[in-house]
Amino acid sequence: MIGNPSLRSGAFAAKMARMSAATAISHTDEINARILAISEDRIAGFVREPMREIARACELPVDLVIERIRAMLQAGTIRRVRQTLMATDLAPGALVAWEVDPDRLDAAFETMFQHDPFSGHVVLRSTDAATAGSQYKLWTTLKVPHGFSMRKHADYLRDRVGAKHYRLMPARGIFALGVGHTRRKSMEPGAKADATAEMHAVRSVKLTELEWRVLMALKREFFPDEITENLWEPRAREADLPLPVFFEVAESLDERKVIGRFSTFLEHVKPTATGERVTRFNALFHWAVPAGREIEAGREIGRHHILTHCYWREGGPEFNHVNVMAVAHGTDRDLVRAHKAAIDDHLREIDMPFSYTNVFWGGRSEIKPSEIAPAAYAEWCRSTGIDPESMRGE
Repeated sequence: MIGNPSLRSGAFAAKMARMSAATAISHTDEINARILAISEDRIAGFVREPMREIARACELPVDLVIERIRAMLQAGTIRRVRQTLMATDLAPGALVAWEVDPDRLDAAFETMFQHDPFSGHVVLRSTDAATAGSQYKLWTTLKVPHGFSMRKHADYLRDRVGAKHYRLMPARGIFALGVGHTRRKSMEPGAKADATAEMHAVRSVKLTELEWRVLMALKREFFPDEITENLWEPRAREADLPLPVFFEVAESLDERKVIGRFSTFLEHVKPTATGERVTRFNALFHWAVPAGREIEAGREIGRHHILTHCYWREGGPEFNHVNVMAVAHGTDRDLVRAHKAAIDDHLREIDMPFSYTNVFWGGRSEIKPSEIAPAAYAEWCRSTGIDPESMRGE
């Protein structure tokens, strides 16, 4: 029995519609990949028309760019769209390694992710073998606004989750910062810039009340229906400012180098709505280079295109005195290892010694923006039953 042709055609049309919808939200779709290769981390600083800048750079109509970014954001392929900041300059921050007993690890993870607005990346990490620091399974980023003590906040978290010990590792210099997974997928191990990376020296930048108003409106994530050509006029109203004043303040902040990039962040840890994974492995690389040569080594390591982050951080005796750390992502563990080996080979070729190196592999991971406003920290203290004055310090 052949069946009713109209039913067959209806089923076919439904199937085609589902396939079309999946294409519109897949990060591997040709059009989406073109957009993401730009929108992930190629729009540097503050720009007045981000959607037009993305469209121009990927040579697509702006309406199509907006339609696809909206669809991917609604589906969770893109987990957030926002203006990023050089937050380490606006609030003292550190990478924190936590030593937590195995039976408390999941609860500690949930506390950092769900209940601490100042912990950003929350990751469980492991090493291939028992090495220096391998007992530190929980890793977070922590930013505490100016005027409050990062050490006191870490002590509070230690006591709350029952951690045995923690190590604060503030960034002293930044050599690479830009999470562009789409354009990194096909990179060959060893691919690097012709010139060494520039170091952004971490500094303390204080803002006026007006600048904070603009910054808080700038950095808030965009909902799908907010993705339009005119992104900033509603944010200027939110800051209770005329648009020209909003632009003037935002551009002055950009000139002071506290604005990062306009970015669409892919969901790169969990499967997307189409069942795809953007990455499967993330690796934190460690190197211990001679004291006094951290900047030289960081500029050489940071020039490698595969790295999404590269910092000068002091690991101390707990981590064999590592002082340069970097992060790479990939879908194949052996390929991630090959990228690391290529960087090691480059250091040997230029006679940059390292006494120790290691890889901490990421497992369970959650990522959220850290709160950085002093007023927000004081409000959190009050809501938690803590006297804000008791948390002051540097």
